Amino acid sequence: MPDMAFQPRGNSGTSPSPHQSTGSQSPMGFESLVDRISEAVRERLIQQGVPSLAPSRPDGKPAGGQGNWQHLIHQGADRISSVGEKPFQPHELSGNEGLAQKIDHTLLKPDATKEEIKRICEEARQYHFATVCVNSVYIALVAELLKGSRTKPIAVVGFPLGAAATATKAFEAREAVRVGAQEIDMVLNIGALKGQDYALVLEDIRQVVEASKPHGVKVILECSSLTDEEKVIACALSKAAGAAFVKTSTGFAAGGATAEDIALMRRIVGPEMGVKASGGIRTYEDATKMIAAGASRVGASASVAIVTRTATDANKKSSKSTGAADANKSYKNSLY
Repeated sequence: MPDMAFQPRGNSGTSPSPHQSTGSQSPMGFESLVDRISEAVRERLIQQGVPSLAPSRPDGKPAGGQGNWQHLIHQGADRISSVGEKPFQPHELSGNEGLAQKIDHTLLKPDATKEEIKRICEEARQYHFATVCVNSVYIALVAELLKGSRTKPIAVVGFPLGAAATATKAFEAREAVRVGAQEIDMVLNIGALKGQDYALVLEDIRQVVEASKPHGVKVILECSSLTDEEKVIACALSKAAGAAFVKTSTGFAAGGATAEDIALMRRIVGPEMGVKASGGIRTYEDATKMIAAGASRVGASASVAIVTRTATDANKKSSKSTGAADANKSYKNSLY
């Protein structure tokens, strides 16, 4: 796996238009674009009345002597330096078992039954997956079924739209942790992000992070709905709010994970924060491609086929074609 650490920013290079896609930027151009976006977000937060985001000293006073956002702007990986009280440590990859330990075994479809939930917990125990990720209604059951194993229970919050009130998301996270969740995957407020209400996005994430302590929070960006600039901003705000991970997708939107999005997210959050690829990952090749791009976790329902390498591109195409039979369902087919 390539070294995904940040490269320090240069002091020269042509500054791209803030509306250009980062995908085609040179390293210097990319860093310049990130700087310009960071400055625009800083100004917007000041306009929206957000207090200093600086890390605090033990006496409660801001560390350092500069202004609000400047405490968060540093060279390289420390561009946004506040990542919560106890940074989350992503799993390391070492062989097939290492791959299994990077997978969140997922079942989020709204018609999932208890029997299906029990089945995926049994699979998680057998293959030593990192977690089992379910809707919060099943989190107590999953926590009970996984007792004594290395696999953690995850609940999703504000899923799949991200449009619930912040207080509702925080309550859902707190209740999920109370009954056994050991990680929380939350959907950010996509409308607020696109409307440039960055104060709301930041506070939405921060409150879920607080409600979930001592456990880590992954922030689902829904990358297929965002521009590259919006992805950069979402990653920066997630990190500033103390999230442990950023995550590509719910799996219920138009698109899932791409290696390009993973590389962009990894470059913004640096090596000390997790990046989760989710949505449309069904084969061993899919999973390892995401890991090579910088993912520290993979969300999938085809987890067993991935680690046993029994899924092929032909199987993947076949599974997509079966979606026509579900076209009359009242919910969108999941990319998981």
